[in-house]
Amino acid sequence: MSKKQTQERRDFLKTMLAASTAPMWVSASTLGLGGAVAANDRVALGFIAFGSRANQLYGDFAEHPQSQFVAAADVDAARRWDFVKKVGEGTPTFNDYRHILDRNDIDAVIIATPDHWHAYAIIDAANAGKDIYCEKPLTLTIDEGKECIKAVRRAHRVFQVGSQQRSADQFRRACELVRNGYIGKLKQIDTYIGDGPTGGMDPNVGVPPGLDWDRWLGQAPYMPYRVTRCHYEFRWWYAYSGGKLTDWGAHHNDIAQWGNGTEDSGPISVEGTATFPEPGGYDTALTFDIRYEYKDAAPVICHSAGENGILFTGEDGEIFVNRSEIRVPDGLKDVELKADDTRLYKSDNHQGNFLECVKTREDCVCTCEIGHRSVTVCHLGNMAIRLGRKIHWDPDNEVVVGDEEAAFWTSRIQREPYLLPKAGRYSSYARKY
Repeated sequence: MSKKQTQERRDFLKTMLAASTAPMWVSASTLGLGGAVAANDRVALGFIAFGSRANQLYGDFAEHPQSQFVAAADVDAARRWDFVKKVGEGTPTFNDYRHILDRNDIDAVIIATPDHWHAYAIIDAANAGKDIYCEKPLTLTIDEGKECIKAVRRAHRVFQVGSQQRSADQFRRACELVRNGYIGKLKQIDTYIGDGPTGGMDPNVGVPPGLDWDRWLGQAPYMPYRVTRCHYEFRWWYAYSGGKLTDWGAHHNDIAQWGNGTEDSGPISVEGTATFPEPGGYDTALTFDIRYEYKDAAPVICHSAGENGILFTGEDGEIFVNRSEIRVPDGLKDVELKADDTRLYKSDNHQGNFLECVKTREDCVCTCEIGHRSVTVCHLGNMAIRLGRKIHWDPDNEVVVGDEEAAFWTSRIQREPYLLPKAGRYSSYARKY
């Protein structure tokens, strides 16, 4: 970066920091796509966080003419700058996402914060009357998921979890073949999600200009700033996420539950083995094999090692599926489902499905309840390997059975004043955490 560019960025950050607490009001009808779609047919969107994943989602939503980008919030002024560069000079941005929720020109929000902020933004957004698209994994803890469901259903909000594999034909096809018995009785499901990384040993340093580090940490324990604690690398710290188990596990274990017919339920026991990094850096699991037993369904085994994807093994054959392909027995390559076969929710585009449901008020392909059940599987796996013992789970009442220590880990101690909102009345940005 040249000296001139560096100075321009510094000047911009100063401006953004000064403006980040001042609401900027615009009319939704004046923004968006230049009349390509009538203003009253557009869905006015606000971004809550605008990092690397949100940049991808921006492109995904921009493919739909009814999308209209109105504002963004991020605790990092540099990320707010990225949003302005995409949408246009004068686009309002904020440090505190509740400025977005207070706007009457926004219909829905796209939540792409680190995992430990998901539930906070979900509950606040639902209470404020906004429809919600939230990246996976849904929550940091199991108990947060229960509170999110309460808030979303109480407010009658349309909700889509960003588990986009549910909108890919090969995953739906695999699950329909499995659930309709085309490979015989299902015996086992294996999910392969990759090893966790090592790292995070870099030194603590000063907080970069423009980053509200205390607010980025939120409910998590206070820690000095370290480059590898923030932004993308948050995934590998248990205080903010759950490592590979909630990163890729939230995708593949979700498809396993879909094919197993357990997306509204869950396992009855979880046990596994794992290896972990040396102390001082990343602290989520490196390698693991975790077994989930179900009452009336096939067991699921989640592995770090192996070809990335999901393997369904039945008495009469196997189906393997990942984002690149679906591999089925020769006799099933061109088979058509019968008229009386079970058909699963068909969505051809994850963002398009959300936008359509905002208009129809129907449920999306991946509701808050589905996302909660899928990430619960991942959280239970982390609990079992961290405690080093088998955990018994009651999926109907969603409680740990006979293990007080394990039950404690269905939630986390929250650092004041960042306490989880409750379903009900919305508290605006005027109330500081």
